[in-house]
Amino acid sequence: MASVFTRIIRRELPAYIVAEDEHNMAILDINPLVLGHVLVFPKMEVDKIYDLSSEDYTGLMLFSQQVSLQLQKAFLDKRVAMAVVGLEVPHAHVHLVPISNVTEFNFIAQRPTLTPNDFQQCLERLKQA
Repeated sequence: MASVFTRIIRRELPAYIVAEDEHNMAILDINPLVLGHVLVFPKMEVDKIYDLSSEDYTGLMLFSQQVSLQLQKAFLDKRVAMAVVGLEVPHAHVHLVPISNVTEFNFIAQRPTLTPNDFQQCLERLKQA
């Protein structure tokens, strides 16, 4: 069965796509730690990030860097935290989270409730960055 990310790549499921190239995609997390939380993943379905070839791993990290720079431009007062957790979706992915302090980078804290309009405005902010 295809992962949720593969289904997004195939356009079978909707997503707020932040950036995309031939090998990777970045989307807004629909259950974010904070507004602007982005998930970056390879288009090739691989369960664990360290199962990627060196070339694909490097490509994913360079793509993540580009998206991080986009996040920094959109959220000028924030740093961008990065994490690879690998538990919820069996498809390698990187979390990029704009934060002001470490307490915002908490995967077990209650998450904000955002509307489709919140996500759309965030996406537009990122695309303009």
